[in-house]
Amino acid sequence: QVQLAESGGGLVQTGDSLKLSCTTSTQNSYTAMGWFRQAPGKEREFAAVLFRSGGYIGYKYADSVRGRFTISRDNAKNTVDLQMNNLKPEDSAIYYCAASTSGRATALPTVGRVYDYWSQGTPVTVSA
Repeated sequence: QVQLAESGGGLVQTGDSLKLSCTTSTQNSYTAMGWFRQAPGKEREFAAVLFRSGGYIGYKYADSVRGRFTISRDNAKNTVDLQMNNLKPEDSAIYYCAASTSGRATALPTVGRVYDYWSQGTPVTVSA
């Protein structure tokens, strides 16, 4: 059973930086890994994902975070990180790490339902 465990959430002020880290319990050949978030009263949305694209790694960022967030993966440590800079109050949400072994994830990496494994979620709160 694959388990994902994230860390790094917390309370920060506008303009601050925060780094989320997600560790997978196994070193599977994931087709996609990423970070999704859900704010109170809103639907879950993708924030940043990386996925297999031919022989390369593709990256996608939500428009709202592009230029401020950076997703990266360390295969040796079985981790996927999300560096968040210049945080805004609208970034406040529960952040979830997700991983997929499905081929569908390479075509639809921003769609949550193609991901097989999810973390428990970590809260990020950005005060004004």
